[in-house]
Amino acid sequence: MDSGDLPTLTVGQRIKLHRERVGKTRAVLGGLVGRSAEWVKAVETGRLLPPRLPMLGQIAKALRVDLSALIGSDEAVSVAVGPGHPQLPAVREALNRWPIRLDAEPEPLDHICVRLEAAWRARHAAPDHRTVVGALLPKLIRDAQRATWTSSGDQQRRAYAVLANVLGLTQMFLAYQPAADLVWRTVDRAMLAAQESADPLALAGATWFAAAAHCETGDWDTAMTVVLDTVRAIEPVLPDASNDLLAMWGALQVEAAHTAARAGEAGKAWRHLDIAADVAKRLPDDYHQTWSSFGKAIMGPHAVTVEVELRKGGHALRHAERSAPDAIPSRPRRARHLIEVARGHQLRNDKEAMLVNLDRAYQTAPETIRYNGFARSMVRELLDGPVPHRRRAHDLAVKVGLVQ
Repeated sequence: MDSGDLPTLTVGQRIKLHRERVGKTRAVLGGLVGRSAEWVKAVETGRLLPPRLPMLGQIAKALRVDLSALIGSDEAVSVAVGPGHPQLPAVREALNRWPIRLDAEPEPLDHICVRLEAAWRARHAAPDHRTVVGALLPKLIRDAQRATWTSSGDQQRRAYAVLANVLGLTQMFLAYQPAADLVWRTVDRAMLAAQESADPLALAGATWFAAAAHCETGDWDTAMTVVLDTVRAIEPVLPDASNDLLAMWGALQVEAAHTAARAGEAGKAWRHLDIAADVAKRLPDDYHQTWSSFGKAIMGPHAVTVEVELRKGGHALRHAERSAPDAIPSRPRRARHLIEVARGHQLRNDKEAMLVNLDRAYQTAPETIRYNGFARSMVRELLDGPVPHRRRAHDLAVKVGLVQ
């Protein structure tokens, strides 16, 4: 039977079909494309979203099949990746062009910092946060870059820290869009800027963003390595650390927990999450770290994600019952938590609860669910679900841009 006769197969199932046809183990296929056997299993079983097109091309080459045999159509990839935001071309241009007039009067760094803080506030408060932030980013990117070239000494190091911060916000805008090249360019530039700044907080932030990018592609080993390298580097300065640096250290522990959970390493995942929980206890009750949303209110939602990644739906939902979404001060992070709760219900095959939580996520932050691959995949699953849910699922699919 030709794979074209199997339209209902997912991308992961098609990869498994062709892998078994050519007699390759998961370890062999993973080695051919620079990934682990566990990563291949996660893709095949749906624990990871379908890989992006460049990786699918490598897999197709390794299996000696045409790319279309794995995709069936480009629909599965578009569901996972999400659309390109209207502001994406302007952000791309800002990242691709370098301001070369060094004699131009730069904007004072303090002014750039005020604008950057306002952009972060908008990112957490606005339901249409990508639209708001996308409009602010191009000039912020250009001005922050120019500030690093037109200053020297301590002021230049501070400018590099600001640039790393701007690029972190840029990566959040780019996430889940068809712009993998920009994501990795942004990750690299942010890490270099953080290193130039010699600022532990900038380094922690850049690492957190870099680890998230590696984790999203399934490169869990690299994600864990970069996190632990920075955790060890920052640990000596923790006794005198500011709340922001302490929180970023906690956020790195959370990232390690999520990464371990995705790799199926439950003990390691909970060990890192317990460390993060101890860090959160040292922070003020109402504290909310700007970049990572780390704070006391977020620890319950992080436990939900760990259990979901470990495929323990019941445990995830018990944590969710003890986690009040309204306590999360960031709209996009609150919407993401509701998506994670929906994933917990998906593991229990509770379609009604999936719909309820996805609807709540949309009401909280539409531009989070429109670009979240897990959410889009669940909505697509509900379109083919029981008849009583299809109308509501269709209405939600229209809102998130899956159907016209």
